[in-house]
Amino acid sequence: MTEKLHKILSDSKTARWTALLIVAFTMFAGYYLADVLAPLQGLLENKLGWSSTEYGFVTSAYGWFNVFLFFLIIGGIILDKMGVRFTGLGSAMVMVAGAAIKYWAISTHSLDGVIVLGWKGQVMVAALGYAIFGVGVEVAGITVSKIIVKWFTGHEMALAMGLQLSIARLGTALAISTSLPVALHFNNVSTPILFCLIMLCIGLIAFFVYTFEDKKLDATIVTHNEINKVEAEEEFRIKDIFSIITNKGWWYIAILCVLFYSAVFPFLKYATSLMINKFGVSEYWAGLIPSLLPYGTILFTPLFGGIYDKKGKGATIMIIGAIIIIFVHVMFSIPFLNNYLIAIALVLILGIGFSLVPSAMWPSVPKIIPNRQLGTAYSLIFWVQNWGLMGVPYLIGWILEKYCITGTKVIDGVTSTTYNYTLPMMIFTGFGLLALIFAFLLKREDKKKGYGLELPNIKK
Repeated sequence: MTEKLHKILSDSKTARWTALLIVAFTMFAGYYLADVLAPLQGLLENKLGWSSTEYGFVTSAYGWFNVFLFFLIIGGIILDKMGVRFTGLGSAMVMVAGAAIKYWAISTHSLDGVIVLGWKGQVMVAALGYAIFGVGVEVAGITVSKIIVKWFTGHEMALAMGLQLSIARLGTALAISTSLPVALHFNNVSTPILFCLIMLCIGLIAFFVYTFEDKKLDATIVTHNEINKVEAEEEFRIKDIFSIITNKGWWYIAILCVLFYSAVFPFLKYATSLMINKFGVSEYWAGLIPSLLPYGTILFTPLFGGIYDKKGKGATIMIIGAIIIIFVHVMFSIPFLNNYLIAIALVLILGIGFSLVPSAMWPSVPKIIPNRQLGTAYSLIFWVQNWGLMGVPYLIGWILEKYCITGTKVIDGVTSTTYNYTLPMMIFTGFGLLALIFAFLLKREDKKKGYGLELPNIKK
């Protein structure tokens, strides 16, 4: 009876979806900058005199501080200790600072001739800015995940997480499709980065606006708890990290995450070459086929999240996603299946699998881990995931060079190496098989512990 005496702000559909849209814009801006340089490699080499090694050095800087200096894990602990308002504003400021440093490095001539630790000054400072930005955007990501849990527990949590992910990936898709035309239009390779910097500043302002809504939510939660005599949740303690890393269910999700993402993102890094070498697609069009994947996830991730909210079956959804990943990579590994129409169909199917697992995986974490530990739990999962995303592309590159070279060919006077991608596709298949095993282990653990992964998120 008393439960109806006072509703909290998140019970308002308008309030919770407005809060989501505000913080989702901040992540949209962050994802845009994360991938803005991807189409600009040629311009950076031609206009600024960068080498491909220098370009790779800058793009690899994203994970420096997060992985090797544990900044991502530290950010998760700060989130659980200080809350979403402090951590969200702080991470947004760090994103702006990193983007500003990167923009200055690429737009200025004051670093010409400067050498830092054996690298051109411009390259090193741009990499430093990107590394700082990487800390901000990753911590912002776990903060937004915790914000969604805060506002959508008992409501459309998986749909909200799916929509937030779709909005963020729209930033990636737009960066890939617009940064080169913008740079060419203004005849300046730094202009797309300036555009990103402006968006990130707007995102910072947007998050500042969100903090007022968050304060209102906290006030209604306090009143609700007082009326209903609900005890306040314990505060996060450092020793809670031990309870997270000794939780079998958390480990199954973390390992499933790194295996699943290792079977998709590193594949995309080599997918254009696969289209050229196996399917005979022209170099000018080969990138269009793998680019279909992120656009598909924009639609399907919230769709599958909505199914999880209403029908449940979270662990089952992850199992189905892993099976699809296995099927796609097995088909890619078959030598005589080399029609480009098959490649298009397989990429579209991969997009469905890539939507299924995240739509159920991220909303399942709050069912396994207490709210006070969520920031740290998410950050530890992201940390584990980043090791795979760093190591697997290197592994595939080494295998291609060591075992898969089939010869060379000359196109427009340029000699390029040709590869057989059967072995790399079998390795990606192996990641999918391992992911399937851990998805079944997660489902078994859910049955034993009663986490509710197979139950709907929306409470009736």
